[in-house]
Amino acid sequence: MDELTVTLEQSGRTATVAGIRAHTIVMDRPEAQGGTDAGPMGGETLLAAVGGCFMSTLYAAAGARSIDVKDATCTVVGTFAASPRRFGALRIEVACSSVPASELAHLVEVASRGCLVVATLRQGMDVTVGTSEA
Repeated sequence: MDELTVTLEQSGRTATVAGIRAHTIVMDRPEAQGGTDAGPMGGETLLAAVGGCFMSTLYAAAGARSIDVKDATCTVVGTFAASPRRFGALRIEVACSSVPASELAHLVEVASRGCLVVATLRQGMDVTVGTSEA
């Protein structure tokens, strides 16, 4: 079975460090929410992951079509749903003045179908939570 694994460890009183290949991401709550603001919150990191995966897929689609993308930007907006507090919807907006609008729209559509994170969120998935021996 193919899998992708990320390991996280506590760092200080409220922060968590994710080890991803040779990279690390520190996540924490803002001070106003009881954290130390050592990094973005998990929800913010989720939105960044959506955008990062989407843009990586868009760049790959552009490269496969010999389209030179130079100045692309992406905004990911998570709209909250009520109880339990969660994202009820996500909106991804892409801008890029170096690519004609019709070509950009096509690349966005291709990336929308090919992005691992977007595809996962659209289909839903089983989430299990448990404990393991340390």
